[in-house]
Amino acid sequence: MMAIQIFILTKLVEENNYPYKLKKQISELQPLDTINGLTESKLYYHFESLAKQGFIEAKEIIKEEHRPDKQVFAITEKGREVLPKKIYKLFENADTIGSMVIGLANMKYVDRDKVIGILEKKVYEIKTTWDKMSKFDRKHFMEPGQEILADFIGDYANYRINSSIQYFERLINHIQKEEI
Repeated sequence: MMAIQIFILTKLVEENNYPYKLKKQISELQPLDTINGLTESKLYYHFESLAKQGFIEAKEIIKEEHRPDKQVFAITEKGREVLPKKIYKLFENADTIGSMVIGLANMKYVDRDKVIGILEKKVYEIKTTWDKMSKFDRKHFMEPGQEILADFIGDYANYRINSSIQYFERLINHIQKEEI
């Protein structure tokens, strides 16, 4: 759920904000419950967690008649310092480009060359792992008569790995050209 914390921090860099407003912004992009089980209570939890760590702080409480109070938050200096670190960590931990989207959308807060280095390392690791795995004869791990299954699984894995590598390389290229 680091992506949610990055989302909160980047929104607070732009302007002071309150949880309900950010919830509405997220919901406009995608229904809240479809984002890795994110619920309204988990969103509020992340605000609390960021505040406890000193990355954000409550600035004011807006009181409206017949409505719940709105606690408005601001990012702290400590939060500004940790934001790029969280984005780098997101890139390091991501297995797919899909899990990097929040980081890619906030490239203005990080050093592009550092992100490119992280992604190039990922490509190298994928290629190295695949090179080792492709040397195994999968047919030795199958029952006799399952050669077609072994070939099918091998072809599918090869397709997925090569596709992944191609997309990572395209992403690196886009970042280098400052298109993303």
